[in-house]
Amino acid sequence: MSHDWFEQHRATLDGALTASETRGYWSAYPEVPSGKIYGETARDDGLAAWKSRLGKQFEIAQPGVSGWVSGETSPYGIETGVSYPQVDLDQLLPAAAAAGARWGAADIETRTGVCLEALHRLNRRSFEMAFAVMHTTGQGFMMAFQAGGPHAQDRGLEAVAYGYREMTRCPSTATWTKRVSKTDSITLEKTWRVVPRGVAVTIGCSTFPTWNGYPGIFASLVTGNAVIVKPHPGAVLPLALTVEVIRDVLSEAGFDPNVVTLACDTVDAPVAQDLVIRPEVGIVDFTGGNAFGDWIEANATQARVYTEKAGVNSIVLDGTDDLRATTGNIAFSLCLYSGQMCTSPQNIYIPEGGIETPDGNLSFDEAVAAVVKAVDWFLSDPARAAEVSGAVQSPDTLERVERASKRGTVVRESTPVANERFPKARTATPLIVQVDAADTDVYQCESFGPIVYVVRTADTQQSIDLAASTARQKGGLTAAVWSTSSDTLQTAVDALTMAGVATSCNLAGQIWVNQSAAFSDYHVSGANPAGNATLCDAAFVADRFRFVANRVPVPAAIEAAT
Repeated sequence: MSHDWFEQHRATLDGALTASETRGYWSAYPEVPSGKIYGETARDDGLAAWKSRLGKQFEIAQPGVSGWVSGETSPYGIETGVSYPQVDLDQLLPAAAAAGARWGAADIETRTGVCLEALHRLNRRSFEMAFAVMHTTGQGFMMAFQAGGPHAQDRGLEAVAYGYREMTRCPSTATWTKRVSKTDSITLEKTWRVVPRGVAVTIGCSTFPTWNGYPGIFASLVTGNAVIVKPHPGAVLPLALTVEVIRDVLSEAGFDPNVVTLACDTVDAPVAQDLVIRPEVGIVDFTGGNAFGDWIEANATQARVYTEKAGVNSIVLDGTDDLRATTGNIAFSLCLYSGQMCTSPQNIYIPEGGIETPDGNLSFDEAVAAVVKAVDWFLSDPARAAEVSGAVQSPDTLERVERASKRGTVVRESTPVANERFPKARTATPLIVQVDAADTDVYQCESFGPIVYVVRTADTQQSIDLAASTARQKGGLTAAVWSTSSDTLQTAVDALTMAGVATSCNLAGQIWVNQSAAFSDYHVSGANPAGNATLCDAAFVADRFRFVANRVPVPAAIEAAT
């Protein structure tokens, strides 16, 4: 069956391989939540499936279940009440390792076929996943569908494609002959096997559990490693659904479903710290804050650790040919998911001498006012504001906004977003605080959430220098630059690129600095403190396995006969 899956989905794999080489736009899974694509009843079926989980135990027949834990609350104010299996690591890890032994011994096409089929089935459940993501992370429905479903699936497929390519770079067999004298030669039959590292642990985040989780999960699976998924206590359901789907596919393919298991915990009784340092664990994928990410890198020394941590993302505003288009683009980026994306801009650097526009110089104060006006306009439509801003995942973020409002001159206050469908939703619009370049203790650290610092600089060169140095010291994932000078753009791109930051120039229209496209954009460079791994490149998959060789001499009689 699994070999049939490989052939059945071969066109999808080939498309992913080609796209990763050409880097043009390509997607395997439709991002539009349309009944014409997913079925006329898909949305209603997905909603019903999600509702059927509420207030119940999420049953998974895996070893070591010692109780049940819960802790999820919908940022939209809905009681969900799902509880998940709590596990005994002393039972779960040996079971995962045992299941992984046969999985790791399977051929490359079999494992790849299982992964491709699992992604296909996850895609067909994208509406159910959307509601699960929406009511754990606070994303608006459209973002939850796209980022939690098809875009995450594309990222998983990208990891499968990279893994398949790296594993098949080396042939499985070869005949090796070396002449050692005028009359004699030695012939060896050589074989190479892919040997996995061991049990992999994926530690999920609270804001993008599938988008950030799938690359590590599927990179480890396709390369032969068993995977333990440890979700964030506030966003379990999306990854629990994922584990359920993969286990079903594994079982149908004749494998022990414990190749993939779920390890849930609570904020008060976490298990991740104990889990990642277990000797059975050979791989750790982590998305989250710097403190725990740094701890894992320092302490999980028996494992290959891949991290995406925090960064400070910047906007350098020097000039524009279209002020309205520029400020509108910035406003959307600031409002999108209430600034809770790892790619969301935080610092806007504007020179004290102002910026150049088609109508002449715009003073610093006028430039700041133009950004504030664009944000206000964008939020003036309640329905649009509610959908794009979504809800705030954690109450801690609102406390962070309150603290930030006392650390500079507030030019735009953060206020709740009215949501007619979910009046109890936890919401906040962007807080915009004006500071000076010297206030580095305020803006040169990540302030996660709808918090924006407008930094007054001496000139654009200082803006570029501050954006680049902050990324080098504190980490950074994205930067955006607006200028009418090609020399200024090149200077900014050079500085930010060397600081390990993906940089966008003069964006306008329906493309924003927050976005990262599978098969084309590398997410996290690994070249600054924001993380040590890139989603997805060859390095992300190639160190999850090793090639191990076997050599057998060919008898002389056989050699002569051939």
